[in-house]
Amino acid sequence: MISRLPLRQRLLILALSSIVVVWVVALLLTFYNTRKELNELFDAHLAQVASLLSAQSMHELDEIGGHDVPMLSHFSDAVAFQVWESGTSDGTVLRLRSANAPQSMLTKRDRTGFSDVVIDGQKWRAFSSWDETHGIYLIHVAERVSDREHASNAIAYNLLLPLLSSLPLLAILLWVAITRGLRPLDKLARDVGQREPDNLSALDASSAPQEVLPLIERLNRLFVRIDASRQRERRFTADAAHELRTPVAAIKAQAQVAQAASGSAERIHAIDNAILGCDHAAHLIDQLLTLARLDALDDRAAEPCQLKEIASGVIAEIAPVALEKDVHIELLEGDETTVRGNPGLLRILLRNLVDNAVRHTSWGSAVRVNVVDRQGEVCLSVSDNGPGIPEQDRERVMERFYRPSGTQASGSGLGLSIVKRIAEIHAATLRMVHPESGNGLRVEVIFKS
Repeated sequence: MISRLPLRQRLLILALSSIVVVWVVALLLTFYNTRKELNELFDAHLAQVASLLSAQSMHELDEIGGHDVPMLSHFSDAVAFQVWESGTSDGTVLRLRSANAPQSMLTKRDRTGFSDVVIDGQKWRAFSSWDETHGIYLIHVAERVSDREHASNAIAYNLLLPLLSSLPLLAILLWVAITRGLRPLDKLARDVGQREPDNLSALDASSAPQEVLPLIERLNRLFVRIDASRQRERRFTADAAHELRTPVAAIKAQAQVAQAASGSAERIHAIDNAILGCDHAAHLIDQLLTLARLDALDDRAAEPCQLKEIASGVIAEIAPVALEKDVHIELLEGDETTVRGNPGLLRILLRNLVDNAVRHTSWGSAVRVNVVDRQGEVCLSVSDNGPGIPEQDRERVMERFYRPSGTQASGSGLGLSIVKRIAEIHAATLRMVHPESGNGLRVEVIFKS
């Protein structure tokens, strides 16, 4: 229930509760020790009174024997004493007692020292001793236990009252201190609450306490990532709109040609071109959707992946398209290696590499796929015999929608962007080199094994 309260109230309740618990424990310990000391003090007082009575001369007791000592103060009502004489013809005779002492013996005759007795329903703490001179006078001094407890309770009350009376003042001081201490958090909350949705600038951490700095730093890093994501989305939207405009316009133009065609041959040719335009647009949209999903992906659960097995499946998918261009796709013997990654993403990566190689290589040539284990690294490579990519363009071709000048093959300019993003997700290195066989291009994706 307390977890739902505001932080200020929660801190105040926890602080006050801790203080009250400490006070209660301290009070109980103080009360216990004080009561123990008081009992020892009262017992010493009883023994002292007995000693004083024992020290009285015997003739003084003879002169006042049989009389009751009057009560001089209401405080003396708590202590009672008796002096008994033994060895007389009448047996043991009460020679002297206080006015509040009973007629009967306070304790048993043979009991000396301290004892607890109950007389007329009241508990008494008694001390008994024989006189030191003749040993014929038995002296009893007793005190009501209720009076001792009253004194102990009064001390506890005097201890508790200042603590309880200071609790409201302490609560006010704690509230002020907590409010002042949380002021930087209030300022941070106001700054965040008053921000415009598109304001992703860093939060000011100059006046923030040390404990809040990690939160502010993480928020600032989050703002940076959100801003970068928004910038990518804006560029992606602008580029996608620009790239989609071209195939849509081409489809519309071919549809208009088919509509205005006078002969069936011209109409069929225009419809075929419109279908090709639809295929190109569908391929572009598929690439855009794949890239959008990859941009939203930071990490995926990794699992062991057999690269040669993935390559065999991809080659089987693209083989019909390659046969139409008389391109032979060859999976070299290579090494049976396993890397940790997402098999679906690795399949997309390899399909884009092989598809690019088939599109850009010449008719009747070959595309080679190989997997090699290089002592701690696994290299997945796709080689073709096409015109290749000049070194100055190799970095730019991995940008979205970039196509080098003079490119004859159709495409959207997104294939290598997708490959680069998947390689980043798998912490792999992407590079382009000349193939050992001569002309063309070899794209290598190097994984850490």
